[in-house]
This record gives sequence, C-alpha cells and structure tokens, in this order.
Amino acid sequence: MSKSIFELVDQLPTSGLTISMLNALDFIAPGEWQNTVGFVNTIKTVTGEDDESLIQAIGERAIYLFNDKSQGYQTALWLYQTVDSTDKALGAAALANKVGESIPILGFLNSLTPKADKAQTIDLTLKVVAELVAFCQINGIPGNSIGDFVGSLREYSGESMIRMAALICVDGIIPLGPDFIQKSLTMMSQMKPEDLDQNSTFKAISNFIPGSSTGGKLDFIGQSLDSVKGWMNGIVSANALTAQKVVGNFQGFLEFSDDQLDYVAAFLDVSTNYYEHTGTQTLGRRLIERAVAEI
Repeated sequence: MSKSIFELVDQLPTSGLTISMLNALDFIAPGEWQNTVGFVNTIKTVTGEDDESLIQAIGERAIYLFNDKSQGYQTALWLYQTVDSTDKALGAAALANKVGESIPILGFLNSLTPKADKAQTIDLTLKVVAELVAFCQINGIPGNSIGDFVGSLREYSGESMIRMAALICVDGIIPLGPDFIQKSLTMMSQMKPEDLDQNSTFKAISNFIPGSSTGGKLDFIGQSLDSVKGWMNGIVSANALTAQKVVGNFQGFLEFSDDQLDYVAAFLDVSTNYYEHTGTQTLGRRLIERAVAEI
C-alpha cells in the first residue's frame, strides 16, 4: 500500500455523488450510517475517548496492525478498492466536484452502455465474494468460511450495512429487478469458466477466490451467492424494494426520465466508489477496535 490507513481515512470525501447516493439509501437502514471521516475523528467516534495520549496510542497501534503484512488488512482494503475500480469507464472526478448540483444523466448516455445481465450478474456476485473474503481477511479466518460470513451479516451495521444496501440496490435491484438473487443464481448455474476468465474484476481478484481452477472458483462464487440469498431477500421484502422505489430516492441529485432507468445503474457504477469508501471506513473501525483491545 502506498498510503497509510491514517491517510486513507483522512482523505475520504465528505461530499459528492457517492455520499449523496449512500445518504439516499438511509431509508433501508435508518440512522445506521454517518459519513465519519478523518482518522482521529474515527477513533473518537468508535471509542468515545477524548484523551489525546490514549487516542495517539490507539492510532499508533492501528497503524502498526495495518502495516503488518502477516495480517489481512491490506488485502481486505485492496479487495474493496479493486471491485470498485476495475469497471470504471468514465472519469468521475468532474462529477464528484458537482456538489449540491443535480446531475443530468442525459449528457452521459452516449458514453454509457448498460451491462448485459450476464456481466451484471458476474459483477454482483464478485462483490459478494469480495465482501466474504475481506471479512475473512479482517478476522484472520480461512477465506472459504462461508458460514461465519453469513452469520456475521445479522450483525452488520453502520458503514457495512449501508454498503450491503447499496450492493442490493445499485448492483442488484436497479439493473436486474427485485428477484435479482434468483435471476443471478440461475444465470450462474448456466455459466462456463470462460465467462469468468473474460471479466476484468475476476482476473484481478481471482487469486483470492477459493478454488484450484476457474471452474472451482465459479462453484465457490455460486455457493457464496446462494448463502446470502435469504438475508438479501429479507432486506428486499422488509423494505418492499423495487427499482422505481430506489431510484425515486435518487431524484434529489440525479435527473433522469422514466425511460432512462436502464442507464441509472450504469451511471452509478462508473461514477461512484461506494465499496471502496465504506470499505475503508469498515477497515478503519475494525483496526481501531482491535487496537483498543490490545493496548
């Protein structure tokens, strides 16, 4: 890692398209997520401490743990970053700077192509697998610990919960519909290993996905998706989620017509980095919690 966890948390944005999108998803997990940025501020928020010497000790221990390559923290962060960065097709910097403005999608239609269902399914499932493997890396357990991961979902809160809400809505419901899990499972069962080999995200993170071959990794990806279907379907049902309901909450910062819904997912995909943003926050929180326990 070229940057320390201190720098990464300090440099998280306080506004922009990603933040607007995550705030708009608050209706799924009311009050769960606040955009906590700044490393010292995160320490204070997580611990409730205001003693400067103790805050410094916690910060130094957290930085040490992150820098220790025998731990899985750097790998977890890399996974969060990679599943966000590999499918970017537009420079999002200009969009991120349009703070407080409503951004019309119309001007970007010529640059956007909604993904085919197969490509969208692969990206969705790879984010699920990245979440699973990152969880295992952070907790120092084997990367194929599906049961432990599924059990942890019931305790997801804060930035982790809003990340899953965004995954369900932006990568699932908007492009694939409210039955996205079953649709994706059906499509995964019909895929061949070469379908994965052609995907840039898979090629980037393949070494961290359990399985001795692409076929074995395809099986693991399918098992991972199947394991979370009950939890994800529960979120969809509890909130009566539809594409129209989700994007209705985006109208405050995006301008689009009803016949442009296919482009909303593609636009958000290339213009936001919600996985990296909330993943960095999750990692900072876990490091701080461990540091407190160890000093």
